[in-house]
Amino acid sequence: MRLIIALVFPWLLFFTIGRPIAGIICLALQITIVGWLPAAIWAVYSLSQYKTDQKIDAFRRERFR
Repeated sequence: MRLIIALVFPWLLFFTIGRPIAGIICLALQITIVGWLPAAIWAVYSLSQYKTDQKIDAFRRERFR
């Protein structure tokens, strides 16, 4: 679901992953038609980094119990 949000409303994705300042910057970029594609690519990349960070945190929690 977040991938669809990243492609349609890239700025909204940043608010869902806890990065509101990046969301505001992305919204400013997305306002221009030319900036939509870079904003969507940035959002998808950030989503993949967010998922990787979650996996690393889960591994650390499990390992250091």
